[in-house]
Amino acid sequence: MATIVQPFFQSKEEYKELLEAHMEGLSSRQQLHYASGRYAMLLIFQGMDSAGKDGTIRHVMSGVNPEGCEVYSFKQPSAEELKHDFLWRTTCRLPERGRIGSSIAHIMKKCSSRVFTRDPGFSKSSKAFA
Repeated sequence: MATIVQPFFQSKEEYKELLEAHMEGLSSRQQLHYASGRYAMLLIFQGMDSAGKDGTIRHVMSGVNPEGCEVYSFKQPSAEELKHDFLWRTTCRLPERGRIGSSIAHIMKKCSSRVFTRDPGFSKSSKAFA
C-alpha cells in the first residue's frame, strides 16, 4: 500500500523559492541562537544504512554557517566506548551553547525503544552494544 503525501510545491521554481526562503530563515535563526549563547541544539538523524541520513543533513543544513556546527557519526563502538553505557559516547560530544550539533546514529534503533519507553528493567550498567 503506497503512502500518499501532498507535495509542498507545484513546480521546481516554486520549490527553489521555498527552499531559499527557508534557508534564509534558518540562517538568521542560527545567528540569533549563536549570539544568545544560552542553549545548545542537538539533531540526531537515525536510520539504517542507505536511509539517506547524510543527504538529509546536507540538504537541511545547507542554510547554516558551518562554523556554528559540529557533526559526529557514530559507527561501531570502540573498546573504550564499550567500557561505558551506550549514551556515554554521545554525551562526550554534546555541542557547546550557541552551537548546533548533528549526530548520525546507526545503532539507535537497538536501544531507543528501551530508553525512550522508560523501561524499568533498563539500568546504567546495561550494555546495549553486546
